[in-house]
Amino acid sequence: MLTKFETKSNRVKGLSFHNKRPWILSSLHSGVIQLWDYRMGTLIDRFDEHDGPVRGLHFHKSQPLFVSGGDDYQIKVWNYKEHRCLFTLFGHLDYIRTVQFHHEYPWILSASDDQTIRIWNWQSRTCIAVITGHNHYVMCASFHPKEDLVVSASLDQTIRVWDIGALRKKSVSPADGLGQMNNDIFGNIDVVTKYVLEGHDRGVNWAAFHPTLPLIVSGADDRQVKLWRMNETKAWEVDTLRGHMNNVSCVMFHAKQDIIISNSEDKSIRVWDVTKRTGIQTFRREHDRFWVLTTHPEMNLFAAGHDSGMIVFKLERERPAFAVSGDSLFYCKDRFLRFYEFSTQRDTQVIAIRRPGATSLNQIPKTLSYSPTENAVLICSDVDGGSYELYAIPKDSIGRGDNLQEARRGLGISAIFIARNRFAVLDKSNNQVLVKNLKNEVVKKSGLPIPTDAIFYAGTGNLLCRSEDRVVIFDLQQRLLSLLRKRYDHVMSMIRSSQLCGQAMIAYLQQKGFPEVALHFVKDERTRFNLALESGNIQIAVASAKEIDEKDHWYRLGVESLRQGNSGIVEYAYQRTKNFERLSFLYLITGNMDKLSKMLKIAEVKNDVMGQFHNALYLGDVQERVKILENAGHLPLAYITASVHGLQDVAERLAIELGDNVPSLPEGKVPALLMAPSPVVCGGDWPLLRVVKGIFEGGLDSVGRGNVDEEEEGAEGDWGEELEMVDADGLQNGDVSAILEDGEEVEGNEEEGGWDLEDLDLPPEADTPKVSVNSHASIFVAPTPGLPVSQIWIQRSSLAAEHAAAGNFDTAMRLLSRQLGIRNFAPLKSLFIDLHIGSHTYLRAFSSAPEVSLAVERGWNESTSPNVRGHPALVFNFSQLEEKLRAGYKATTSGKFRDAVQLFHSILHTIPLIVVESRREVDEVKELIIIVKEYVLGLQLEIARKEIRDDPIRQQELAAYFTHCNLQMPHLRLALLNAMTVCYKARNLATAANFARRLLETNPSNENQARSARQVLQAAEKNMTDAAQLNYDFRNPFVVCGATYVPIYRGQKDVSCPYCSTKFVPDQAGQLCAICELAVIGADASGLLCSPSQIR
Repeated sequence: MLTKFETKSNRVKGLSFHNKRPWILSSLHSGVIQLWDYRMGTLIDRFDEHDGPVRGLHFHKSQPLFVSGGDDYQIKVWNYKEHRCLFTLFGHLDYIRTVQFHHEYPWILSASDDQTIRIWNWQSRTCIAVITGHNHYVMCASFHPKEDLVVSASLDQTIRVWDIGALRKKSVSPADGLGQMNNDIFGNIDVVTKYVLEGHDRGVNWAAFHPTLPLIVSGADDRQVKLWRMNETKAWEVDTLRGHMNNVSCVMFHAKQDIIISNSEDKSIRVWDVTKRTGIQTFRREHDRFWVLTTHPEMNLFAAGHDSGMIVFKLERERPAFAVSGDSLFYCKDRFLRFYEFSTQRDTQVIAIRRPGATSLNQIPKTLSYSPTENAVLICSDVDGGSYELYAIPKDSIGRGDNLQEARRGLGISAIFIARNRFAVLDKSNNQVLVKNLKNEVVKKSGLPIPTDAIFYAGTGNLLCRSEDRVVIFDLQQRLLSLLRKRYDHVMSMIRSSQLCGQAMIAYLQQKGFPEVALHFVKDERTRFNLALESGNIQIAVASAKEIDEKDHWYRLGVESLRQGNSGIVEYAYQRTKNFERLSFLYLITGNMDKLSKMLKIAEVKNDVMGQFHNALYLGDVQERVKILENAGHLPLAYITASVHGLQDVAERLAIELGDNVPSLPEGKVPALLMAPSPVVCGGDWPLLRVVKGIFEGGLDSVGRGNVDEEEEGAEGDWGEELEMVDADGLQNGDVSAILEDGEEVEGNEEEGGWDLEDLDLPPEADTPKVSVNSHASIFVAPTPGLPVSQIWIQRSSLAAEHAAAGNFDTAMRLLSRQLGIRNFAPLKSLFIDLHIGSHTYLRAFSSAPEVSLAVERGWNESTSPNVRGHPALVFNFSQLEEKLRAGYKATTSGKFRDAVQLFHSILHTIPLIVVESRREVDEVKELIIIVKEYVLGLQLEIARKEIRDDPIRQQELAAYFTHCNLQMPHLRLALLNAMTVCYKARNLATAANFARRLLETNPSNENQARSARQVLQAAEKNMTDAAQLNYDFRNPFVVCGATYVPIYRGQKDVSCPYCSTKFVPDQAGQLCAICELAVIGADASGLLCSPSQIR
């Protein structure tokens, strides 16, 4: 079964597909009718006018109409374009089970628990036939798709077939008035019983006609599905299909194949072969009983309703098996292999691939693999539990598709070509791959590393193996999956014998987290450089960078070395690129004042004024800074610098030169020497992680000496030149002076000394420094960087609370907008910040270093693996909301309504940002939203009533509406007492008496409340009238608009808040909900998501 769409809702009792649009109607046990777009997975509309469960539902074939029947004994005809009920048909005296439009006439067929079947004319809105004969509930009734017949099923254990030919003739040629009068007096003779089918031992729940054949199928409480045949004179039982373990709820024929589909209260859907009378497939749900089935009138689609929603599904894939080769396409259609040429758009038959009439459910070709060199195809299907057929296509067969070849066959879930004359077959039972030749002979067997359910081509000799949760590449020749099994001795043998090569293998190793292994297969220096950087191998990266000798590669090497804290290599990389600014800053943070002084001289030689000033600033050399400013012509700045730092002689000399332009210094300010901060670590490399060498870093001497597989015994040679480490023992970093190019002339006066490399006693340019190595068995490497924990949280979760905890407020807001229609995030700002701060802790390392942020995970303990990241710890939980709810109840009882509203709002604002674990807790959260919403609405009504001074009628209305909010019993009694008092004082005695009766029905424990209610009733009985008319009808069910505070009676249009579900009048659509203060009224939303259990 291929599930195309699934919903979560109350129990679904009725379903109907639209014949043209991708729509499906579902009617719920709660009385709501939902209109879904199953292709987009969105709720288009909802209709809520029935009182109680709606069991029958059907789209009209051509008009924008659908009909529904419910437990309120009513049949309603709706116009989905106008979003309203057009009219209601009354007549049934009990629950209505099914309704159906006739495919040709303006008729509606209905079946009811009142033991009757009725036919209605929906154009004249009248009942034209009442069909009696069953003596128990009629569970279903349906028209024949072509003939004038109706089939019905009843709990009286019978199926009846009715002839409505006379009714059709009467509708085409209406009878005269006398004939109509006789029918009314002597009974309806337009519908007669044609057959009564008896055979079930218990009540029959469903019966349906075959779309073309004279067959009927039925399902009953005896757990059996029965097949019946009929002719012009009689009907008889053909066979019984057994297998369901509980009542069969619904059953029907497939429109295009010889199969029957049934579902049951045993939580299963079963598929039966009509010709073999056996079960083919069974699909089960863990907790949900199935109640109804429907089939699409035009497409191969089905839908089933169950206890917690519905599913739309196909029984098999309809996409044909195909393979593309160059400019052509091979594909299977019907019983032929066909050939399509893209350039000429020519479509021809090639060969017949199976005998006519051999097609059955899930036995059509599933995959097709083509070998262009051998001109052969492999076709896989689910026949015999999974099998393949190998065809060799004759060169002259294209265009002559009438010949039937005898194929080479075999068993296997998947079969694909992996080479010119080799194909691989998946043996799922043994979890292995069989490699076969074109004679269908096994030439090799290879076990698979994971439980595999399908294989795919991944290059010559390679397979992609798919399991439930991952896909891995499998090399049928070298078996490189030894890496995943940690059989490193095999990998070393492969490396030595150079059996692995190619960009695909390098990319695979790199992708799988083995760049250090891929490094040994690479000769290209640029690729080696990239792999060395990725694996943290600085020595090989330096060697490759020297061979490449490009500025970009030296820069990347410097960045990686700085990340590892290898200041010597960083210095060398900056020297090679003549990056003076970075060199100066490196010497500053490592405390190398000598080389920083030399950088000052280099800047002077190159006449780099800004470089000189920065280096002087880093060195804290005030005199040099004054000199630089003076030479650059910035005498005022030079004077201020000298004066502030106490260089009076220089300041006086500069003052003379400035004359009247001497700048004034601010008074009352104490000068301070501007000095660079002292480095945390002075000189040398940063502390690195000591790691024992692995088999790929240095364990070469002992590898390959043990036992290995026979096929690998001939491996010879060693790692090769590409594995040699850069040996720089005895060499030192190139000094900074060496970065001046050969032949670069130093200009200046000999008396001033100038910039003479020999005078500075600088060594010539040296070779690369080497990372210090303490022993042969251990090296220093940097830890491999991983993803930030916050990013892992975001990738793994669709819960807004966890995104906010990770600090990604933008995605959290998008999730809330999509799930709950929230647009106003101002009330959530502080909650977002609390979540983020609360899911992290902060450590201080050094006084001059920033704080280190550490993620706090939910449910962590000492036994948790350090490599497995949990979900973020959240500061909000459901128990906190329960405490706030109790506080809100207490404030309501004491009459502190504004405080109570504030507490209830706090709950509504927090619920989108909590996470619970189980589905039961999810239901509790949703129930809490309804409870809090009712209290906010009711208390706002009461607050608004108290603010009204000069409108007693409006005061009474608001007090009356307050009593219809779903409150706890103590608060409901107070609301009833308040409404009774307000109406009694306004002399609306009839309305006050209603409140008094309702108050007494609650059995108040407070005697004063009961006494007051009885006294109001006694006074009202003398004069049961109202002094003023209110917009309030307690007999007609209604909800209160959360914005205008007016009643919305049942049947009137409304819009709702997608988060708190408060109802509003339609003109409030697009406004901010006044109850939750978060969501936009009428916005599309997928629903609350607050638990990982909702995603699994």
